[in-house]
Amino acid sequence: MSSQSQTPPNGLPFAFGAYLIWGMMPLYIKPLAGISAFEVLAHRILWSLPVALGFVWIMKQVGEYRAALTHPRSLLTMLTSSVLISINWSVYMWAIMHNQVLSTSLGYYLNPLVNVLLGRLVLKEQLNRWQAAAVVVAATGVGILLFEEPGAIWISITLALSFGTYGLVRKMTPVSAVSGLAVEVTLLAPIAAVALALGLASGDGFGSSPHISLLLMGSGLMTAIPLLLFATAARRMSYTALGFVQYMAPTIVFFLSVFLWKEPLYPAKLLCFACIWAAIAIFSVDAIRRARQHSA
Repeated sequence: MSSQSQTPPNGLPFAFGAYLIWGMMPLYIKPLAGISAFEVLAHRILWSLPVALGFVWIMKQVGEYRAALTHPRSLLTMLTSSVLISINWSVYMWAIMHNQVLSTSLGYYLNPLVNVLLGRLVLKEQLNRWQAAAVVVAATGVGILLFEEPGAIWISITLALSFGTYGLVRKMTPVSAVSGLAVEVTLLAPIAAVALALGLASGDGFGSSPHISLLLMGSGLMTAIPLLLFATAARRMSYTALGFVQYMAPTIVFFLSVFLWKEPLYPAKLLCFACIWAAIAIFSVDAIRRARQHSA
């Protein structure tokens, strides 16, 4: 038996790094609150382009990148994923800038359960009774919040659905995470550049101060680096283990919103979170059970 088979590569540090950055992202975005979310989105796209292309070149994925841009079917699916991720990014940043951080936490708590539901509806994957129970409990929590505070839930639902559908589209597209990001920002970059040039994204943030300009320029690295860490982790650890780590990011965001920014946790929202946490517990127990059966 080779040493590689005896000691499999450890992906946990890469997963922790990715979700730590994603969890701390509100701290990066909050100082940009005085700028239009659409301008921040445009800069995030434009500054992500050279970073993503640099990683494509370093990882020797130029051929894959070119193929995705020239193959009609891949191009169409990547265009769809580009639209979905731009919606996700813009809603997320708008929510952070408008003191709705708690709603973003709820959205990303919901995301794994949305993935299960989309797998059932689109890919015709079967739900076992544990997964079905988790979806029902989560839907109950969302229903409570929708009834009591309908103005707050749209952010969470939009984030969960846009990112869940984005993941589904990317799952159906044979393009790696790094090349996929490069293709997406390549497709979005002309629109972002035109929006900034015409002032459609307000255009008053970059250059207003060195601090703001550096934050906007650094948004490219903040986009690409956690994605690269995540892609590395996904290759080095089981999907079940990775599924548990993904709750790290919304948990960090939850604590930031409640304890740092003192967002009110109304009873309806707290009850919704309780339902989501219960659904996650059911989902996690089922994942552990199935992992043990598979390894037995």
